[in-house]
Amino acid sequence: MEFLQFLSWACIVFTVGMFSTGLTDLKKMRASKSADNIQFLPFLTTCLNNMGWLYYGILKTDGTLVLVNTIGACLQSLYILCYCHYTNDKRRVTSQTLLAGGVVCGGWLYFSVVLPQGESQLAQLGLTCSLFTISMYLSPLADLMAIVRTGSVERLSFSLAVATFLTSTSWTLYGLQLQDYYIMISSVRLDGDCRCTAIF
Repeated sequence: MEFLQFLSWACIVFTVGMFSTGLTDLKKMRASKSADNIQFLPFLTTCLNNMGWLYYGILKTDGTLVLVNTIGACLQSLYILCYCHYTNDKRRVTSQTLLAGGVVCGGWLYFSVVLPQGESQLAQLGLTCSLFTISMYLSPLADLMAIVRTGSVERLSFSLAVATFLTSTSWTLYGLQLQDYYIMISSVRLDGDCRCTAIF
């Protein structure tokens, strides 16, 4: 049981550290009073991802998942609000945010009302969260095309790559310890994306 508690704390520390890398973007936005050269989609997909895993953690009564994803959802919401404030393209950002809100409401209705409570509900939610985590870590890979094309790594965050690697490793071990394949699958893929990003 001690090892599981150690992994739980590692997951909390590394994941909150990874979510905190957005504070750099927040600082840039506040200093320049602009959201130029900062992508919005990673904030939005991460927020949706946090909400899904938060619900999964609540259903599994897993305090680690609940704590990490509550903090993550709050931080991502802060980043989204700041981005909305500083962007010149408010219409696009607002429509994407409203669409994401619709996805959250639709998902909540499906998983809470349509599906019967129990293992089927947990399995479908776990699979959905795993797929969404993969998409969340694929969205920044769009930057890789710009990095390869321009030969400049200015948009690549080394701290985010390191934080992602440490986070994925801790969640993979945590999922293994719990024998929760949904946590392991999303973390193993996450690790693969980080390595790809780190290589470039």
